[in-house]
Amino acid sequence: MTILKSEWPAVKTKKPAADELLTVAKQLAACLSVDAPERDRQGGTPTQQIAMLKHSGLLKTMIPTAWGGYGHSWSTVLGITREFAKVDGSIAHLFGYHSLVMNLPHLGGNTELNEQLQRSTAENDWIWGNAVSSLSPTLMGETQDGGYVLNGFRPFSSGSHVADRLYIGWDDRESGKRHYAVIPADRSGVEIVGDWDGFGQTQTGSGSVRFHDVLIFPEERVEMSTTKDLAMATLLPQMSQSVLSSVFIGSALGALEAARHYTMTQSRPWVDSGFEAHYQDPWVQRVYGELWTQTEAASLLVEKADRALDDLWRQGEVLSFTRRGEQARVIASANVFAGKVALEATSAIFEVMGARSATRSHGFDRFWRNVRVHTLHNPTEYKVRNVGLWFLTGHYPEPRLYV
Repeated sequence: MTILKSEWPAVKTKKPAADELLTVAKQLAACLSVDAPERDRQGGTPTQQIAMLKHSGLLKTMIPTAWGGYGHSWSTVLGITREFAKVDGSIAHLFGYHSLVMNLPHLGGNTELNEQLQRSTAENDWIWGNAVSSLSPTLMGETQDGGYVLNGFRPFSSGSHVADRLYIGWDDRESGKRHYAVIPADRSGVEIVGDWDGFGQTQTGSGSVRFHDVLIFPEERVEMSTTKDLAMATLLPQMSQSVLSSVFIGSALGALEAARHYTMTQSRPWVDSGFEAHYQDPWVQRVYGELWTQTEAASLLVEKADRALDDLWRQGEVLSFTRRGEQARVIASANVFAGKVALEATSAIFEVMGARSATRSHGFDRFWRNVRVHTLHNPTEYKVRNVGLWFLTGHYPEPRLYV
C-alpha cells in the first residue's frame, strides 16, 4: 500500500523535545504497520519506508544542534527504536544501527571528521550502514598513495542496501592491522550483494558487501589511535547491546498488542471453557497477565540500561574503566533479560490466540523470528557469565569486541 508523501509524518520544529520526536516515531510506526507483514514475507529493500524515515527528520535525533541535528541522547534514540520495533523490527534495526554506526568515528577521537560527517548527515538526511563485521580476514587492503585499495568481502553488513554512507573495516595485507573508514555506499567497486537470507529481520540487508579494487582516500580514514587507551573507545558493545535490547522489548510489546487485538476481536472460546468470549477465560487472562508482567519488568530494566548508556556517553574521555564496568553490567543484564522475555512473549501469544492465528497471512510469527535472529548475534551464555563473575568477585571483565 502506498502512503501519499503529503501524509508522511515529520518533525515540525528546529529544536524538538523528546516527546515530539517520540510522537513522530509513533506516527511513522503507524505508517509502517500498514504493510509490515507483507514486507516481512517479501524481504528485500524497504525503499519507501527509508524515504519516509529520512523525511521524518528522525535520523538527526542524536546529531548535535550546532551541527544541524536535534542534540538528543541515546535514551531518545532507543525509545524511537522501540516504537518502530513494535511493528517493524527491520526498520527499528536500521534506525538504531544508523545512530550507532554514525557515532563510531567519535569513539576514536576523530573530532574534525566526525563533525564533517554529522553535519553532512543532517544536511542531506543520510542513513548509515556498515561493512565491518567479521572476525576473520575476509577484506584486505593494500596501501596506495597514502590510502588503500580494498579487495574481498564483509558478511552481516546491516543497512548496506539502503545506506548513503558505509562504515567499513579491513585488514592490512602486510601487517594484519585493522583499519576503518567512512565511504559513500555507491563508491566504484562496492557491490551490495543482496544475499541476506535470515528468517527474521528480513529487510535489514544484513548480507554481504563485496569490494573490487575499492579506493579509500586518506581523508576518509577513521583513526582509533587518539583514544585507544581510553575507556570511551571501548563502548561499541554497550551501544550494540542497547540497540538490540530495544528491538527485543519493542518486538515483545508489539506482539502483545497485536495478540490482544486478535484475542478481543477474533479468538473463539474453547468449546469446554464455558465462556461466551475467549477473553473471559481465566486461563487466557493469566497467560496475558504473566506475559505483560514480565515484559513490563524487562522494559523498566531496558530503560535503566538506556540511562546507563547516556551516562557512559556523557563521560567522554574522562570515563573510567570502573564506571564503564558498572554501567556495562547494567546494559548486559538488560540485554539478556529483554531477549529472554521477548522470546517467550512472542511465542506464547499463539497459545492464547488460538489455532487460526498461526497462519502466514496474519504474520504474527515475524515478532518471534525477528527476536530469535538477533538473540543469536551475541550469545546470552557469555553475557550471563560476565554478570555472574561480577556478582561473585566484584571484578569486571576486560573490554573486548562483545564485552
